[in-house]
Amino acid sequence: MEHRTLGRTGVSVSKLCLGAMMFGAWGNPDHDDSIRIVHAALDAGINFIDTADVYSAGESEEIVGKALKDRRDQVVLATKAYMPVGEDDDPNHRGTSRRWLVEEVENSLRRLGTDYIDLYQVHRPSPETAIEETLGALTDLVRAGKIRYFGHSTYPASLIVEAQWIARDRHLMRPHSEQPPYSMLTRGIENEVLPVCRQYGLGVLSWSPLQGGWLSGRYRKDAEIVDPRSSARRRLKARYDLSLPANQRKLDAADALAQLADEAGVSLIELAIAFVVNHPGVTSAIIGPRTMEQLESQLPAADRVLTADILDRVDEIVPPGVNLNPADGGWASPALEPAARRR
Repeated sequence: MEHRTLGRTGVSVSKLCLGAMMFGAWGNPDHDDSIRIVHAALDAGINFIDTADVYSAGESEEIVGKALKDRRDQVVLATKAYMPVGEDDDPNHRGTSRRWLVEEVENSLRRLGTDYIDLYQVHRPSPETAIEETLGALTDLVRAGKIRYFGHSTYPASLIVEAQWIARDRHLMRPHSEQPPYSMLTRGIENEVLPVCRQYGLGVLSWSPLQGGWLSGRYRKDAEIVDPRSSARRRLKARYDLSLPANQRKLDAADALAQLADEAGVSLIELAIAFVVNHPGVTSAIIGPRTMEQLESQLPAADRVLTADILDRVDEIVPPGVNLNPADGGWASPALEPAARRR
C-alpha cells in the first residue's frame, strides 16, 4: 500500500487509516473479532490507526491496545480527546483545558497499553478555552514524551490559521495535522480547509469517506432502508432522518453516484474512498469497518485510480465545495447560535 508523509513530520503513513470507532459497544462488541480486523488491516499494509477516548467510553482504545500488544512498533497510533467519556458529567472532564488534556492523555495511554501516542488530536474546537492554553499543554506533553505530535479535528480554516500563528508568536509547537469530514456528499472542506492545510503543510486524515454508510450502497432509492445499526449512528438523527430535505438530497446523490460506479465498473465503496484519497490535499482516508467483510470491501480502494471523466461526473452530481447536509460538517460555529445572532 502506498505511504505518504504526514504533513512535515517526516513520518510515513498509509493512504488508508484504520478508524476504530466501530470497535466496542458502538459497533462490534466482540473484542476478538475486532482484534482480527486490526491484524488483517496491518497485514494488508495499513500502518496508521485512529481512535478516540470517547469511542465506546474508552473501550475502543482498550481493544486497539490489545491488538497492538506485540505490534506497537509497526503502527503510527492516533487518538483524540475533547468529549466527555461515558456518562461522566463532570464539567472539567471534557474540553481542551490543560487540566483535562494532561489528565486524559494518561487515561488514553493506560487504555492503549503504550507509553507514547504518535498523534494526539483535539477532537473538536473548544471556543471557551484559549488556543494558547491548549497549544501550551500539548507542547508540554510532547516535551514530556507522552505524545510525539499533535493535531486537531474538524477545525474551520480560520481556527487552523489562528493556531499556526499563535504557535509561532508564543514559540510553541504547532499542530501537524487536521482531521476533517470529507466525502463525495460532504465537500465543504474543499473551499478553504484543504487549501489552508496545504499552505501550512498540515497532514490531512479525513473521516467518514463513506459518509457513515450513505456511500456503502445501502442507501438507494429502490432499496428498503433500515435504521443504522450502530448506536453511534442512531444518536446522529440529523444525519440519517430521511424526513429531512437535506437527507433526501443525499439519497438522490447517493443513488446517482451508485449508478456512476456501476457504469465505471467499480463498487460504490471503492469509488467513494478513492475519490477522497485522490485529492492532492488528503494524506490518508480513515476507513471504519465494523466487520471483516467491510474491511475487505474497502481495502481495494487503495489501488483504485479515478479518471478525469469520472471525477467530472462526480462534480456534476455534487458540486465542489458543497455539503448536501450541513449537519455532516461535524461542527457548527457558536456564532450561528440564536443567542449570538439576536440583538
